[in-house]
Amino acid sequence: MRRFYSTLMFCLMAITSMAQGWPENYKGVMLQGFYWDSFEDTQWSALEKQANDLAASFDLIWIPQSGNCGGSSMGYDDLYWFTNYSSSFGSEKQLRSMIKAFKEKGLGTIADVVINHRRNLSSWTDFPAETYNGVTYQLTYNDICSNDEAAKEHQVGPNKDTGEGWDGMRDLDHKSENVQTNVKAYLKFLLNDLGYTGFRYDMVKGYAAEYTKLYNEDSQPQFSVGEYWDSSAKIQNWIDGTDKTSAAFDFQFKYVVRNATDKQDWSYLNKQNDGNWPLVSTNFQEGSYRQYAVTFVENHDTEVRPDGSSNGPLKKDTLAANAYMLAMPGTPCVFLKHWQTYKPEIKAMIEARKLAGISNTSSYARYSNPNVTAYYANTIDDKLLVVVGNEGKLTPEADKWTKILSGYHYAYYLAKSMETAWVDKGSGDFTDAFDVVLTAVSADNGAKLVYTTDGSEPTASNGTKVDSGSSIKIENTTTLKVGLLVGSAVSGIITRVFTYQDKEPEPTIEIPDFCKVEEGEVCAFFEAPAAWDNTIFCWAWTDSPSDNFTGGSWPGVACEYLGDAKDGNKVWKWTWDGKKQKSSAAKQPAMIIFSNNGAPQTADLVFKNGGYYTKDGLYDVVAPTGIHAVKADAEELTKVYTLDGRLVRTAPKGSDALSGLAKGIYIVNKKKFILK
Repeated sequence: MRRFYSTLMFCLMAITSMAQGWPENYKGVMLQGFYWDSFEDTQWSALEKQANDLAASFDLIWIPQSGNCGGSSMGYDDLYWFTNYSSSFGSEKQLRSMIKAFKEKGLGTIADVVINHRRNLSSWTDFPAETYNGVTYQLTYNDICSNDEAAKEHQVGPNKDTGEGWDGMRDLDHKSENVQTNVKAYLKFLLNDLGYTGFRYDMVKGYAAEYTKLYNEDSQPQFSVGEYWDSSAKIQNWIDGTDKTSAAFDFQFKYVVRNATDKQDWSYLNKQNDGNWPLVSTNFQEGSYRQYAVTFVENHDTEVRPDGSSNGPLKKDTLAANAYMLAMPGTPCVFLKHWQTYKPEIKAMIEARKLAGISNTSSYARYSNPNVTAYYANTIDDKLLVVVGNEGKLTPEADKWTKILSGYHYAYYLAKSMETAWVDKGSGDFTDAFDVVLTAVSADNGAKLVYTTDGSEPTASNGTKVDSGSSIKIENTTTLKVGLLVGSAVSGIITRVFTYQDKEPEPTIEIPDFCKVEEGEVCAFFEAPAAWDNTIFCWAWTDSPSDNFTGGSWPGVACEYLGDAKDGNKVWKWTWDGKKQKSSAAKQPAMIIFSNNGAPQTADLVFKNGGYYTKDGLYDVVAPTGIHAVKADAEELTKVYTLDGRLVRTAPKGSDALSGLAKGIYIVNKKKFILK
């Protein structure tokens, strides 16, 4: 009888393990390691170099779909599943090296799994045949849903789509045993061969939730999250449909935060607390869905893309939005652009979250009046207090809370009952010296701090004693340990490992001899990044008078390929053919854009005749003699950035750098300008 009971318990445990789509009480934080057209920033080799820094803050990193898509692509038109991993982000060797480096640092890699649809080789219904481990996998026309648009002219399968249709590519029929066989093998390849930790399923509204359950139970990922872009109630139904074998992105969290920041009415965040908010409702109880909520405030679909499209982007208060997300339950997913722009602040927020022990199933309570619009505050597990909005209008009880972080429209407080030291910078890599501020979080107002910088344990007799609020300058690789000193007792020791990295040398660019400007010619040269593997197109114009020198239809006109630079990048030339859209008096354009046949593209760049450009802007000017001039002085140019740190224009110093830009807020020379 005992043996039967043991066997039964083992089976029940195995079933429970299979049904767990996201770990309970999970304290990790995820990074979305890309944005739309992030081909340069998210090259596998570039991400691998950041392994130490990323792993110091994050536990998971979600990267783009990594298979070959038949050309320059963000991965959502996937073509190869097994045999071709030379993608827009690097080679298969670089991919494997990156995943391995992440794993060694304790950072799990989440694969972007696109199985709702698939691209074809040449016709509407042909898919590649791929042999892996001696087995050949191939989808056929019979694996395409019968109501796919291909059915109008081609033979397709017998079954209708089990979810929403999409006319971008062939919708796969997940009722098909062949589709199931291919997908199961593909997912196991991602986990067991490439080394991924889990999956982010794309566009899961496109097929029934039962198939996510089928695939997860077969492949057993440690983490699974689906993109079900809809209201919370429908997301909850999808999670149920997977039998809770998957978490889901909490889109309503994103939009509630966006509404609060857009309208500067922080009471919108109270909607997180009402009873019909299933993913992160305050009415947490056993069986709640909070465990399965992956929260975010921006992603590659909602951001403003290079072509201007967006779906409810976060327009302001990026730091406050992240501060709120990183304090709340659920598993937060930080957007790469936000990380790049506000890394020190976000690192510190994550450190505070982890010090307070906040998990995806933590409890929280409203701290502020829900009807106040100027600010909003929640306590989480009675350890962390987050205030967003006009945080100066709220004064928490001095005998209970200690402020540890603050910035524009946000503040973090730790409960004094935690009795701990605090360091306001997170571990990771740095290139320039910086100061860290040490804070004593204690009910004893006389508490001090003791620290060491050699990795040894601070004690009453070992280390430097300082008052709360003291700062230390970090100038080289340092293992900082700080303890709370009350009397002669040291407790609540905090460790930070700061690793100094030499700055990357400025790339040396040598203009090839074949770049020549003919007498009287209006032209420009462009050295394309390695990932831009399509024909380069040029778009050139003037705003006043309004005219276009490249046909007036995006992406303009094709450039001429001249040859390769010494670094292997392809060099292209645009030459004006003398035609203009409106035939104004302008004799040459004022601005210019180069693009990879439309996307990605450069920012709006100031046109210089004979200019030699890279993706970062004007590098130099080639004179008619073929001898290039002195490298452009950066001090002579004005750079215009959006609030999220994107360079949108480089203009000559003294010119109207904001002319012609869309309404919004811009940063010019570290000052904010509002265009209405």
